[in-house]
Amino acid sequence: MNKQPEDWLSDIPMNERQDEDKIIWVSKSKIKRDAEALKDLGAELVDLGKNALERIPLDEDLRTAIELAQKIKKDSRRRQLQLIGKMLRARDVEPTKTALGKLKNRHNQQVLLFHKLEMLRDCLVEKGDDAIPSVLGLYPAADRQQLRSLVRNAQKEQATNKQPKAYHKILQYLRKLAEIAELSTVHPGMNMLHPR
Repeated sequence: MNKQPEDWLSDIPMNERQDEDKIIWVSKSKIKRDAEALKDLGAELVDLGKNALERIPLDEDLRTAIELAQKIKKDSRRRQLQLIGKMLRARDVEPTKTALGKLKNRHNQQVLLFHKLEMLRDCLVEKGDDAIPSVLGLYPAADRQQLRSLVRNAQKEQATNKQPKAYHKILQYLRKLAEIAELSTVHPGMNMLHPR
């Protein structure tokens, strides 16, 4: 008796049929989207600076390919990015994505802090001595006399249309205070302006 093509399924034991049901089919479009996403991740890694790249966990082959892509000019760069994307397909990219996300978040936080410090500086120059107590409340390590001197010099520069040297120095001083405040949260009791 000849078996019909449909009858072959009845000869397979039940547990093997269940294994067949577990096969997950992925469309070609999804595979292409995933490959393109990995190529984009590779492009982000290539666009990072050398110092930032050192903070991301990469194996030696991938790091070498990325460093080579950073040196390559426009024409060959596309092919190198495709190679990096292909290399990323064979690796677990979650640690890399996590580290890259943390790096971007840190950068965004620094930009946000910089904008806040610029607004604080503008407020200091505009309001003068009246705004200094608020800065001292934010940054207890600040030197009132130095801050007052910088603010008055910046106000004089604005009044006489001179180059804004003191205006820039205020921002530098505020950045230094912000770094000290960050360090003091990491290492309590540490005062970088007035070491003992």
